[in-house]
Amino acid sequence: MGKLSNISGKKAVKAFKKIGYTVDHQTGSHMILYHQEKQTLSIPNHKELAPGLLRGLIRCSGLTVDEFLKYLK
Repeated sequence: MGKLSNISGKKAVKAFKKIGYTVDHQTGSHMILYHQEKQTLSIPNHKELAPGLLRGLIRCSGLTVDEFLKYLK
């Protein structure tokens, strides 16, 4: 198992909230997160996110994978 396996959309949103993102709205099954100084993120509200998708979201937020994993706890 990789570092980014078995992470749900809700867990990812909680981690991104810790760095200043807020849930702006939800369109269908996607939660739209807004940050004043960073790129807007669209996170699917699924039980498990694909590792590649999650890695891309982390990159867009300006974090490294290790920094993101610290915010999950």
